[in-house]
Amino acid sequence: MPAPSEAPLRPRIVVGVAGGIAAYKAVSLVRDLVKRGASVTVVPTHSALKFVGLPTWEAASRNPVTSDLFDHVAEVRHVALGQQADLVIIAPATANQIANMAAGLAGDLLGTTLLATQAPVVIAPAMHTEMWEHPSVTENIAILESRGVHVVGPASGELTGGDHGVGRMSEPADIAQFAWTLLQAPTMAGKKVVVSAGGTREPLDPVRFLGNRSSGEMGVEIAQAAAARGAEVILVAAHLEVPRPRGMTVVEAQTAESMREAMLTHSADASMVVMAAAVADWVAQSVSEEKLSKKNLGETWSPTLVRTPDILAELGLRSVPGQTVVGFAAETHDSEDDRLAAAQEKLSVKNADVIVLNQVGVQIGFGPVRTAVTLIFSASPQSLTFEGTKHSVAGLILDALLDR
Repeated sequence: MPAPSEAPLRPRIVVGVAGGIAAYKAVSLVRDLVKRGASVTVVPTHSALKFVGLPTWEAASRNPVTSDLFDHVAEVRHVALGQQADLVIIAPATANQIANMAAGLAGDLLGTTLLATQAPVVIAPAMHTEMWEHPSVTENIAILESRGVHVVGPASGELTGGDHGVGRMSEPADIAQFAWTLLQAPTMAGKKVVVSAGGTREPLDPVRFLGNRSSGEMGVEIAQAAAARGAEVILVAAHLEVPRPRGMTVVEAQTAESMREAMLTHSADASMVVMAAAVADWVAQSVSEEKLSKKNLGETWSPTLVRTPDILAELGLRSVPGQTVVGFAAETHDSEDDRLAAAQEKLSVKNADVIVLNQVGVQIGFGPVRTAVTLIFSASPQSLTFEGTKHSVAGLILDALLDR
């Protein structure tokens, strides 16, 4: 993978750590930021120190650490940290810490630092699913977003109690990359980006449908990466299996036809159009208004199917000068040469500028897994391959598109 792009010379970053078990993951976040060249000051809450001790934070950050309002009073440290920061990150951001931020409470050093800063603020929520979905947390997150706070995650996965769901803190490397991107000049400011994500479902009757497998994670990550780079983003979403992103317009499109309508409507004046959704290839010629009975259908059933519209090809034909149209090719061939050949053919027939090729299968490519993609360009014989988490790969894809 390419090295992270340059941020301002030795940016000053405050990492606030709230009292949650995910505090141990924040140690890796601090180390990552230090390795990138940042000057990191850790401000743990008293509860956080019950999970990870002060010596660990000092060793990871290479800076003195204190969490007491009454330490270094002569330096007016309770406001100086916030005033001097280029960026503030809260990881993990517990439900309690999020509530304190929303209410503007300043009962500890982290609270006063947050009130004193004018730098961008990033939070990485971490809590159990029931807490994350509680109306009070939802309302507090909305309040923080209205004030310009950036929210990274939470991710879906295994939680501390062994249960699974939304609420897992995003990976430290992903938080660090998001933070580093914020420190750059907004490379996509003034650009409009339209991204599709998820999988459409074509009804056969009120309960059955045809569709393609897709969690929507890759498209969502690309949309978030574009927003972090300053773009105006519209996400056209079909049955997402990941949390809906914030800080952008989300348009629901459940079927191929509604996806086509939304993409054509919103892409007309877009700088970049990314067709990452898995659109069903077939639709029933006739949809039953009532649930079809198995006993009436018999042992075999052959519904008449017709092709769905080729949205990517239509977007390519309608593209305007200066617009970049990006398609995805999810291929199952074991042979890399066969996968590349299929993607090259798709590039030529879809009128796209770029095809992002990735291998998929029953256990490959879907959901919160590492991925590998190859970018194939219509205007260049050279291709680019990236591997990593979907979050990191999304950023690398956007950076490559901007470079071209």
